[in-house]
Amino acid sequence: MKLTIEEVQKRFPDFEIELVRDIVNVAEIKTCQKGEYIQRKGQYIRSILVIFDGLVKVLRENSNGNYFFMHYVEGGQAFPLTMIYGDRQETSDVTAIAFDKTVLISIPLSCMEKWMKEYKSWYQYVLDTFRERVKELLKTLDNIVFLNMDERLVVYLKHNSEILQSKNIPVTRTEIAKEFNSSREVITRLLNKLAAKGKIKMHRHFIEVVDL
Repeated sequence: MKLTIEEVQKRFPDFEIELVRDIVNVAEIKTCQKGEYIQRKGQYIRSILVIFDGLVKVLRENSNGNYFFMHYVEGGQAFPLTMIYGDRQETSDVTAIAFDKTVLISIPLSCMEKWMKEYKSWYQYVLDTFRERVKELLKTLDNIVFLNMDERLVVYLKHNSEILQSKNIPVTRTEIAKEFNSSREVITRLLNKLAAKGKIKMHRHFIEVVDL
């Protein structure tokens, strides 16, 4: 698969045509299926990763295999951690998994510093990327510090529904428990409370949002 200038311009309309040509010339394209690992914690970062199409879930994982949901990366957005190391090879501090079929653009790390100097639109794109991630981290911190578990669960379900633009969220109780670093029993109890109030409907492989 090879990107065209027209495809890149459509996805990134603010990029200068010279930058678009550079992206087309150097970018490698990879398609990931739902559930496929895009980046594992501890894996070397060898390129700048940009989501061209699809949705990726970013998780913070500990040495015991437990993890905590951090944020999503959507089409047109980049992984900020792959942008901050320049041409140095560092390992990833997070795990990233394709939430659905996803098309990635892989750009050589050496392009980062060069494009920051040459293209105003790339400079702004990088700043916007970090600004959005800081906002997401602050929201996550607020949820942990100021909300109890059932309130966090409501926020999580509403956010997923908005991101997916769907009332049906393809996630299981076990997956939510892992992302909350909680137990399946606790999450099940909280979901059942929401279902009893008519806020959601429980299905085997997805949760239907009714009125949150």
